[in-house]
Amino acid sequence: MNSFLLYSLFAIRYSPLLPDSLFAIRYSPLLAQGPPWLNLPTTVLLLAVLGALSLAALGGEILRRQPDSLVNPAVVGAFNSRIRAWLLMSAILGAAMLLGLLHDIVGRAAMVVLFFGVSFWALREYITVTPTRFGDHRALFWVFIVFTPLQYVLVGLDVCWVDKHYFYRLYSILIPVYGSLFIPARSALAGDNRRFLERTAKIHLGLLICVYTLSYAPALLDLNILGRDWAPWGGSNAGLLFYLVLIVQLGDVMQFLWDRLMGKRVIAPEIHASKTWEGFLLGVLCTGLVGGALWWVTPFNFGAAFLISFATAVFGFAGGMTMSAIKRDRGVQDYGTLVQGHAGVLDRIDSLCFAAPVFYHLTRFFYTDQSLVYDILRAGG
Repeated sequence: MNSFLLYSLFAIRYSPLLPDSLFAIRYSPLLAQGPPWLNLPTTVLLLAVLGALSLAALGGEILRRQPDSLVNPAVVGAFNSRIRAWLLMSAILGAAMLLGLLHDIVGRAAMVVLFFGVSFWALREYITVTPTRFGDHRALFWVFIVFTPLQYVLVGLDVCWVDKHYFYRLYSILIPVYGSLFIPARSALAGDNRRFLERTAKIHLGLLICVYTLSYAPALLDLNILGRDWAPWGGSNAGLLFYLVLIVQLGDVMQFLWDRLMGKRVIAPEIHASKTWEGFLLGVLCTGLVGGALWWVTPFNFGAAFLISFATAVFGFAGGMTMSAIKRDRGVQDYGTLVQGHAGVLDRIDSLCFAAPVFYHLTRFFYTDQSLVYDILRAGG
């Protein structure tokens, strides 16, 4: 499936034979007006999402006041808690975006700091449910105090100050290479060999999922995005980041709804009893269609937006299943209780952790000056 998506996206992006039709919709010059940080399409999408969530919260409050004979109080309570949590998260992300109106660098730094805080807290929740021994404490010190901040410092340097992508070469390998070497070495120096492989693997997996993969979300702000004609894109990278978060959340919602409406065949009952094949397939398809309909916020045309949103939803689903498997292994229901209605922070960003690097690299490969095809075309004159 992933190979088919890549071939299709490649054809839509690069084939000169495609007509200027539905699959070659261009970014409207009218929509490109506005400041480069927060332009008109981004503002419209942000306000629309906040407005829709506010209306949903109002509707939930009305339902809460209805007699128990008319509505299910437990369902309404869960709905209201989820809406409040989503509204809070969208408002925080929107506030960080609005800081960019003060200065472009202020907004970029705010985004990096925001995702650093989310990563740090998610990693804390992960380690809390993962048994460690005294011999792991020094390694965990390096994980929390060195590797996690350093990853976001490198991302922030590229996002805020450097225009040559120098630090991408470092933050793209810091944790997968040097983290994977340092953590077991530091644990070994503690002299505790009991369940050594299992302990070090758990720590490194947490660092990889909670910090490394999520850091690719704010890294979107660093991309020099090009349009279909290889000219600089007139849109907002901050809007593209909000688009990513929105698509991931929509993927979760769509799959949840279709699971309830048409779900019959459970994918992995021991991992997640309510995840079905019907919900997964219909959910990612609907997410792709909604993502395609929102092409005007992105540098993509309708076809590319559909495929990228589809792939994002697929990997978001993989993230949810993976983190559910870890919870089942540890015998816990949730990772924490910080976010009301959604248990822990990690429970809400598990899909985003898996989807962010996929979205980033699809955008980088097909829609930036770092694209291999762009380099070939430029070399050819």
